[in-house]
Amino acid sequence: MKVLFCVGKSYFPIYQTMVHQLEEAGADVTCLMYDQAQNKETIKKNISDAEIYITAVAPADQEVIDAAPQLKYILKTGTGLDNVDVDYASGKGIFVSNAPGENATSVAELAIGLMIGISRKIPQLDKKTKDGVWIHSKGYECCGKTLGIIGFGSIGMKIAKFAGAFDMKVIVFGNYKDHEVANRLGASFVELDQLLEDADYIVVSTALTKSNYHLIDEQAIGKMQPSAFLINISRGAIIDEQALFEALRQKKICGAALDVFESEPPKEKLPDLDNLIATPHIGGMTQESVNRVAGVTVENIRRFIHQESPQYVVNLKELEETHKL
Repeated sequence: MKVLFCVGKSYFPIYQTMVHQLEEAGADVTCLMYDQAQNKETIKKNISDAEIYITAVAPADQEVIDAAPQLKYILKTGTGLDNVDVDYASGKGIFVSNAPGENATSVAELAIGLMIGISRKIPQLDKKTKDGVWIHSKGYECCGKTLGIIGFGSIGMKIAKFAGAFDMKVIVFGNYKDHEVANRLGASFVELDQLLEDADYIVVSTALTKSNYHLIDEQAIGKMQPSAFLINISRGAIIDEQALFEALRQKKICGAALDVFESEPPKEKLPDLDNLIATPHIGGMTQESVNRVAGVTVENIRRFIHQESPQYVVNLKELEETHKL
């Protein structure tokens, strides 16, 4: 079975092992490295005879799917499916799966790290100290503060769990409401406006959809406390970046920490603000999480080749209804 593997940067160290395992399972694998996969025409040329498509950030939109008449299965090496047109794939009878929860610990740990980092201005003070500038800077404790989490999937739940170590009050906004888990973690569900108004720290951990594009815009930022910090470890387009940068310039909120951006890498240089820290979308990039996701990916392809049911198929209901699978 022919496989096109668009190798994300975090999979460079282990992709050869993955290819070997896939070949042992009966796959014929073609790899496109990250730089190659940024060119959609290259993807279209190489996917023409593929039956299985593995992608991290490379597009799996209508144009790419139409270029693959033999395509039967799309696998996302991660959780977010914003680069995959799931509805169109479903209409074509193509299975789509991801690896939910496999990088949740990594992303949640980074969220906590960014929260502490921006509270204490760790990156800024690190640079000044190394430059020979000795400045004592008062920061803020996380302990006892209110943490607002937008999105309560596997990552949001992990963040809430970790926040318990700081005795934080946790409030949550999201369409998915697992009250049993929330009660166990001491979290409570609120409306978005209340979260924006009450939270000292706001962490965005929800998937990007058409309905939440620029969810955090100028109006939303205006509802936040002047002492609030905003952390985004989800998708850049959920925040109106220009509105956020202007709010930071005017000190309308205390600070922000961003691991994701609307364009990656950002098309324009990020503003040099002492209340902004940024990382290059590393949330899920740890040795442990990459190995876990790779394991799920290889196992699902092995199952598919041997006509067994893959795990984490996100469109199974639609396929069963439309194609009677």
